[in-house]
Amino acid sequence: MTQRAPQVTADRNRAPALVSALLRGVVAAGLGLGALAVLVVVVWISSPYPDSGPDGALRAAAGIWLLAHGAGLVRPDTLSGVPAPVGVVPLLLAVGPLWLTHRAARDAADPEEGDPAPSRTGAFCAVTAGYLLVVAGAAAYARGGALRADPDTLAFPVAVVVAGAAAAGVWTAAGRPLGPLPSWSPLALQEAVARTLFRDRAEAACRSAAVGVAVLLGGGALLVAVALGRNAAVAQDAFLGLAGDWAGRIAVLLLAVALVPNAALWGASYGLGPGFALGAGATATPLGLDGTPAVPRFPLLAAVPEPGPGSWPNWAAAAVPVAAALAVAWFTVRRAAPADAPHARAWSWRETARVTLLAALGCGLATAVLAAWAGGPLGTGELSAFGPVWWLTGPAAFAWTAVIGVPTALLLRLWRLRTPGWAWRGDVADAQESPAADADAGDGRATYEEAFEDEFEGTYEEDAGGAAGRPRRWWAPWRGRGAADGDGGPGGAADPAGSSVPAPAKASAKAPGAAFGAQSGTATGSDGPGFEPYDFLPTDPWHEKGAREARWASLQRSSGGLMADFPAGPAEPAGPAGPAEPAEPAGTAGPAASGAGRGACGADVKAAKAVKGTTDGQGTDGPDGDGRAATP
Repeated sequence: MTQRAPQVTADRNRAPALVSALLRGVVAAGLGLGALAVLVVVVWISSPYPDSGPDGALRAAAGIWLLAHGAGLVRPDTLSGVPAPVGVVPLLLAVGPLWLTHRAARDAADPEEGDPAPSRTGAFCAVTAGYLLVVAGAAAYARGGALRADPDTLAFPVAVVVAGAAAAGVWTAAGRPLGPLPSWSPLALQEAVARTLFRDRAEAACRSAAVGVAVLLGGGALLVAVALGRNAAVAQDAFLGLAGDWAGRIAVLLLAVALVPNAALWGASYGLGPGFALGAGATATPLGLDGTPAVPRFPLLAAVPEPGPGSWPNWAAAAVPVAAALAVAWFTVRRAAPADAPHARAWSWRETARVTLLAALGCGLATAVLAAWAGGPLGTGELSAFGPVWWLTGPAAFAWTAVIGVPTALLLRLWRLRTPGWAWRGDVADAQESPAADADAGDGRATYEEAFEDEFEGTYEEDAGGAAGRPRRWWAPWRGRGAADGDGGPGGAADPAGSSVPAPAKASAKAPGAAFGAQSGTATGSDGPGFEPYDFLPTDPWHEKGAREARWASLQRSSGGLMADFPAGPAEPAGPAGPAEPAEPAGTAGPAASGAGRGACGADVKAAKAVKGTTDGQGTDGPDGDGRAATP
C-alpha cells in the first residue's frame, strides 16, 4: 500500500476546520440578526396601528442590524421627497454583534480537544467571510424596506468592524501576545516589540489608556444623569408625547436605552471642551450654547443646556477630563513604582513620562473613534450634523491627559519612592548610611528569614538611639535591634546564649549569609562591618538534633526498615569543651580586634570569634569568671 504524505493528510484535516470556521461566522451573524428581528416583530405585533405588514417589519429589522455595524441608512419616504440619511449608531446595539463575532473567531482558532484546528490566518479569514456573507444578504433584503442600507458604507466601516472583531477573537485565542509582528513591518519596530521591556511598557500604556476612556465615559454619563435630573419634567413630557400607547412607549424606552452610551460620549465631549453639535448651526460647550439648535423631541435630549452663556455648573464639567488624567497617571505609576517592590526596580522618570504619554495618546485615539461612531446625520439641512466632532474630541482628550497626567505621574512616582523617617516602605538602601554609623552599630543578630525579607523588602536602618536595628515595617515601625529588644548587652552586643543553634567550630570559610549580603548590596557582606560568621544561620527548632532524629525515625518506619539508623554525631566531651583552636586573649578582645576581624585579614579572626562564641553559648567561664567572655 502507498503511504500518504504528511502534507496531504494535514491539508485534508485543515479543510474541515476551515469549513467549520466559515459556518461559525454565519451562525454568529444569524444569531445577532435573529435576536433583533424577534424584538422588532414583537414590537410590531404589540402596536395597535402598524403601518406595514410582517415583511416590512423584517426589512426594518435587517436595516437596524446593519446600522449596529456602522452602516449608513437612508429613509426614502419623507415629507419633502428627498431621501434622508440616518447615521447615528446606537452603541448598545453594536455590543451584541461585536461579541458574537469575537466569540466565533476565538472558538474557531482554539477548537475543542480532538477537533482539527485551522491556522490563525485561516480562522480569521473564514469567520470574517462567513459573517460578511450574511451582511450582504441582509443588505439586499433591506433594499425594499423603509430603512435601506447605503452600499458605500458596507465596505467601510461595516467590513472593517467585522474584521476587527474577528482579529480580536483570534488574538484572544492565541493568548493576547504582543508580537511577533509581520515580516513586512519595519525591522526596527520588530526588534523593539521582541524586547520584553517594550512589551511590558506597552501593556501598561494600554491598560492606563483603557482606564482613562472608562473614566471619561463614566463622567459623561454622570453629567447626563445630573442634567436629566434637573430637567426631569421636560424629559417626561417628551417621553409621553412621542407615543400614546404602551407599545409605542416601550419602543421609545428601548431606543433611549440603546442610546445611553451615545449620551455618555456626548457628555464626555462636553466636559473635554469641544462639546457636541445640535444641528448644522448650533454647538453646545461649557462656555455656552451658540446658535439655534434643531433638537427633535426625545427624552435624552432634555439634558441639552439652555441657550446662552454658561455658568459655574457648566464649567464644573471640566472635572471629568481631570479625573481621567489622574486615573491614567495613577494606573501608570502603579506599574512604574509598585509599593511592594524595591527601589531599584522602579522605572526612571523618563520611562514613566514616556508611558504616560503613550497612554494619553491611546486615550485620545480611542475617544476619537468612539466619538465618530456616536454621532452622525439625522436628516438633511439643519439635521445633517449631530453629536461630537471626532477630530476635535480626540485631540482634546489627548491634551487633557498629557498635560495633567504626565506631571501627576512624576509627582506620584516621587511620593511612592520617598524615604520618610519611619520608613513605611522597606526599601531604604544601606548605601545611604555612613560607614561610621555601621561601625558603631553593634553586633546584633538577624535570622535567615529576616535577611531574606531584607533582600526583597528592605534593608537595615538605624533606630532613634543610633544602633542598627531590624528593618522597620509599616505595621511595626517601632521594631529595632539592640537593647530595646533585650538581645544585646552593654554596648549593643547580642548574647550568643540566646541562640538555639551553636556556632560552627571553625569558620575559615565564608558563612552562608556572606554571599547573600554581598548580593543585596548592603553592609552585611563578608567585607562589611556588620558581618558575623553565623549571622544568617537558621534559629528555629527544625534544625535541632531532636527534631532531626524524630524525622529520621518517621522516614525509617515508612520505608519498612530499608533506611539505616540515624547517623551518630561526634562524641561530646564530658567537661566543658575548650576551644578547637587557640582562643583570642581577653586583653585583645575589643573594638580593635573586632574591627580587624571584619577587615582584610578576615578568616582567622572570624574563626577564633566563632569558637569563642560557641564556648560562651555553652556557659564556659571566661576570663572574667562570671560565665561570660569579654564581648568583642
